Amino acid sequence: MMYQELAEVYDRLTRDIDYGKWADYLESAFLKFGNKPRLVLELACGTGSLSIEMAKRGYEMIGLDISCDMLSRAKEKSLGYGLDILFINQDMRSLELYGTVDAVVCMLDSINYITEKSDLERVFRLVSMYLNPDGLFIFDINSEYKLSCFLAENTFFELDDAISWIWHNTYDPSSKLCVFELTFFRKTHNGLYARFDETHIERAWSDEEITYALNRADMKLLGRFGHLSFDPPSSNEERIFYVARKESPYKQA
Repeated sequence: MMYQELAEVYDRLTRDIDYGKWADYLESAFLKFGNKPRLVLELACGTGSLSIEMAKRGYEMIGLDISCDMLSRAKEKSLGYGLDILFINQDMRSLELYGTVDAVVCMLDSINYITEKSDLERVFRLVSMYLNPDGLFIFDINSEYKLSCFLAENTFFELDDAISWIWHNTYDPSSKLCVFELTFFRKTHNGLYARFDETHIERAWSDEEITYALNRADMKLLGRFGHLSFDPPSSNEERIFYVARKESPYKQA
């Protein structure tokens, strides 16, 4: 099953990500757009690093992910910090909560893993359903430029004594799908290496498609920005951030 083996090495592979800066950005967005959330839902939370960082800052966090193995690691990490974070094993396409939340975030190109337009619209509608009026929905995507020009037909690798990996990508411009073929070699306790393979698929979404799906979900796009900034994305921006708001039904037009 996808992510089962990856969960064991995910934190090592993402050690270059400064989750503190990502949390800083979210808090800046809350401030910029006049939102003071208490209860925040993170979709596709993985091993919980961002949820943990936000919980440290006083937010009540719910972390949702499709992988039980990722969530097991997330729970273990959060307990190590003495944090009480609710982790839920769900596919975001089937999001179901017992109540509403003040903000929803979905980081590190997790939206790209939604590959069908109908599913994108469904996820956005579900977010809107469980988001309080005036609540913010903040997410990022790998841009079409990154998937089609930077990652496409390229191979990346890293050699290390504990774990080595090879990452090969192919991009189909007709379907706008980028397929990641990953092969890992992990050193075991007896000094030998165990191999495991993962295949991941991301879809390039255009601004028009994102905006249309948000509109269908009765959410207003407040802005699209470059990487961890509030500046307009450049033509060769690799990661684009979106901030949307669920409008209050009581506001006057």
